[in-house]
Formats: sequence, structure tokens, C-alpha cells
Amino acid sequence: MKKNQTTRHISLLQQLFQQIFPKTADFYQLLYQQSQKVTVTCANLVEFMLHQSVDAGKILKQDEHEADHLRIRNLHELNSSFATPIDREDIYRAIAAMDSIVTYCKSTYNEMQALNLQSDDFSKLMVQELLVGVTALEQGFMQLNKDAKQAESHAFEARNSERHIEKLYRKAIAELFQGDDYLNMFKYRELYRHLSNAADKVHDAANVLEDIIVKNN
Repeated sequence: MKKNQTTRHISLLQQLFQQIFPKTADFYQLLYQQSQKVTVTCANLVEFMLHQSVDAGKILKQDEHEADHLRIRNLHELNSSFATPIDREDIYRAIAAMDSIVTYCKSTYNEMQALNLQSDDFSKLMVQELLVGVTALEQGFMQLNKDAKQAESHAFEARNSERHIEKLYRKAIAELFQGDDYLNMFKYRELYRHLSNAADKVHDAANVLEDIIVKNN
């Protein structure tokens, strides 16, 4: 067999092998990258709410598009993979929960712009605690395929941040609905609600992270 025919034969065999046994994406890395984007988005929201940074506000608009790109890429890899090292449903749940955190961060910014709201003490505390939670998620997904105990401790930390935010939310609502400035009450309730919803999704992502740890160890 001539050299060029041999090369062509090997190439055809490689293509056939790849069709039968397609390369599996590194879902540990893909989920970690998505968690990094969540942290970046939340950090920009913190910067905007604490300092009314115009630049941070502009970046927040871009963040959602980049997060959408990561979500679509990860879902494509999930749908096209023959086998996955993690339960498919858990991968999907992790992708969806982290994408929702980004969405709620963006909607928080949009509500503040639309309602001409300035962040108050409660919302500042809530968003800073949210950053603690998403940072813990990022660390957890980074350790997921390296150190299960460390990943689990970060999942616990993320859930704990959600509990702190819910306590702040209840206290904020209780103080807000004093007096008779009803318009202001409803405006700030929307702000608190978006941050509380983001915290709920942090809790969801932390639960998925722990589910993956339990199933793979």
C-alpha cells in the first residue's frame, strides 16, 4: 500500500473511531468557567451598587451576552456528548442555576435604572453577601474534580450565604413597610426581591454541586 493511501486509510479509521467513540468534553472545566462568569457579573453588580459605577453598569450589559454564550456552548456540548462524567441532569441543573444568577443580577441593575433607585444599606449588604455565595460556588466547581471535601465545604458556604441574604431580606421588608411612602416601598421591595431570587439560585447551584460530589465519590 502506498504512503498516501496508508495515510488516507488511517484518517478514515480515525474518523470512524471518532463517530463511534466521540470525544467527551471536559464538563468539570466547562462548569468551572461558567461559575467564573457568574462571579465576574456579581462583582460588577457590587461595584455598581456600592459606588454607582457607570463603567460597571455598562459591563453588566455585556456580561449577560457572554454568559448566554457560555450557557449555549455548555448545552451544546451536553447535547452532543455520547457519555458524560457527571449525571446529565446534574450538568443541566448546574448550567441553568448559574445562568439564572446572572439573569437576576442583570434584572437587579435594570430595575434600579428603570425605577431610578439608589442602593440602600440593606441592598448593599445583600449584594455583597451574594458575591460571597457565588465566589464559594466558583471555588467549589474549581475543586470538584480535585478535592471533594474542599468542594463540599464551598457548597456549604454558598448555601450559608443564601441563608444570610434571606435574613437580611426579611429584616429589610419589615423595616421598609413602616410609614406611608407606598411608592418607595414597592420600588425597594422589587430590588430586594431580585437579590433574594438570585440568592435562591445560588442555593440551587450549591445543591447541584453537592449532588455531583455525592454521586461521584
